[in-house]
Amino acid sequence: MIRCKRVYDPVAADDGQRVLVDRLWPRGCRKEALELTAWLRDAAPSSELRQQLHQHPENFDEFRRLYRRQLAGHPEYWQALLAPARDGCLTLLFAARDQQQNNAIVLAEFLEEELDRRGPPSSPVCYAGEL
Repeated sequence: MIRCKRVYDPVAADDGQRVLVDRLWPRGCRKEALELTAWLRDAAPSSELRQQLHQHPENFDEFRRLYRRQLAGHPEYWQALLAPARDGCLTLLFAARDQQQNNAIVLAEFLEEELDRRGPPSSPVCYAGEL
């Protein structure tokens, strides 16, 4: 399960692994207060893309398209998030004010689609008697 949560919201017992997915450290937050599992700066959108969204929030669909392209080009930045999302709870933390249109939402959608694409692990096919 993947959740998205603002860094300014209180820590909850059911947050699971808490991963900050912003390129910049959130203002006014002490590192100890966030209780992070990890900070994945590289999984965040590029600085240029982040600035475009900040300056033109009305272009969120374009941001989503470009950010997804960045993610697809660098699986090494987000692959480590698949196991905790599949096996438990993963909470993606973000600092943006807009809780509906931000990079964590796009990343969560991308990861969910990747998990669906990969499907559940399957057992090997038995070829007994076919040799």
